[in-house]
Amino acid sequence: MNTSGLWGLFLSSLLAATLLPGGSEAVLLYADHKSLASPPLLLFIATLGNTLGGLSSWGIGWWIRRRWPGRGLVKPRHKKALDRIQRHGAPLLLLSWVPLVGDPLCVAAGWARINLLPCLLFIALGKGARYALVLTLTA
Repeated sequence: MNTSGLWGLFLSSLLAATLLPGGSEAVLLYADHKSLASPPLLLFIATLGNTLGGLSSWGIGWWIRRRWPGRGLVKPRHKKALDRIQRHGAPLLLLSWVPLVGDPLCVAAGWARINLLPCLLFIALGKGARYALVLTLTA
């Protein structure tokens, strides 16, 4: 088992789920191709990193609202995400993996003070399902 490669997968997955761009799927497929670990372990590591990244976006939304309560989410995509999250709640975070949509949804969920545990569950389920699909389709 190559621990530096697994740390690379974790960090790639974490950063890809923040407001920074990234392509953790390629790192996951590389790790699988090189057999750095078993596919279930790779799935767990990628999902953990990506989920923590999504939770960091949730935390940013929570912090912005706490720090500047009079201001709103000013970016149009954040306003749109806030409207959606207020309408559908935490289950909408199953889509937190979708590029350009997922990060604003997580920020909006934090801003709207959606309970952390349901957010964690739906973020992890969505991101884990995406990575499982990637691994399955390339097996």
